[in-house]
Amino acid sequence: MTAADYLPPRLSLKALREAAAGCRACPLWLTGTQTVFGEGRKGAGLFLVGEQPGDREDEAGRPFVGPAGRLLDEALAEAGIERDDAYLTNVVKHFKWEPRGKRRIHQKPNASEIAACRPWVEGELAVVSPRVLVCLGATAARALLGRSVRVTRDRGQPLESPYAPVAFATVHPSSILRAPDDESRRRERELFVDDLRVAAAALER
Repeated sequence: MTAADYLPPRLSLKALREAAAGCRACPLWLTGTQTVFGEGRKGAGLFLVGEQPGDREDEAGRPFVGPAGRLLDEALAEAGIERDDAYLTNVVKHFKWEPRGKRRIHQKPNASEIAACRPWVEGELAVVSPRVLVCLGATAARALLGRSVRVTRDRGQPLESPYAPVAFATVHPSSILRAPDDESRRRERELFVDDLRVAAAALER
């Protein structure tokens, strides 16, 4: 079973959001607080997609509202992109985690979970019809751009995609937060902003 079994007969962001709330295509609905669907408007030129919601997103029911989301907001602003002009979502719509004391620690979704959930993001892409697709991190890049994509090698370079006229891969902002020291974080953040500037320039063309 995949999310395709839950897709509404007519695709719209509202219909997709309502249908996704009841998705049982993979076991992650059992441990996630709620489905965390994408956010933005139909016709947004820029489509940003990450791996999955985190702890804060799972509680709030909104994508990119935790520490990584704040870093993304700052980087978008530096790159000259308004968050309201972008559509933000994740390849997997439920938070996958393991308990560690009182904390819920992120676990990477596996191939079957990604495959089960992919029809949701494909539905979002079909409705939004963006001009530029940006995959944040390896999971999103491989799910939507193919397994041959390597973020460290291909970041900031225009890539072919069936979902948008041009696509890019870059790191997920959470990886910047995990950098080992302040200098590494500063350097990685600058590279991330540079990648978003390239996407912004493609949006202008």
